[in-house]
Amino acid sequence: MTISLCVLLWARPGAEAALAAYEDKVLALFDDHGCTLLQRARTDGADGAPAEIQLISVPSQASLDAYMADPRRTALAAERDAAVARTDIHRVTLV
Repeated sequence: MTISLCVLLWARPGAEAALAAYEDKVLALFDDHGCTLLQRARTDGADGAPAEIQLISVPSQASLDAYMADPRRTALAAERDAAVARTDIHRVTLV
C-alpha cells in the first residue's frame, strides 16, 4: 500500500542553506528505496513556518523503514543535527 507523507522541516537559526544541502543529499537516496519526491517547497520561515515542506510517496512501510535505516543516510546524522531543528512527518491523503 502506497504511503503519502507531508514532511515539515525547521532549520536551526542561520542554517537554512545547510538544511537544504542536507536534504539534497538524503533525498537523492529515494530511488534506491522506490520513494518519490512529489513536491518540495521552501518558505521564508516567518512566524514559525517550517523552512521546507516536502510531499513524498513511499511504496510501503518496509520501503520507508529501509530508507530511514539506510547507512548512507544515518552516516549524515551529525550534519542533520547541525542543520535541522525540528521535523514533523504526517501521513496524508493526496486529493
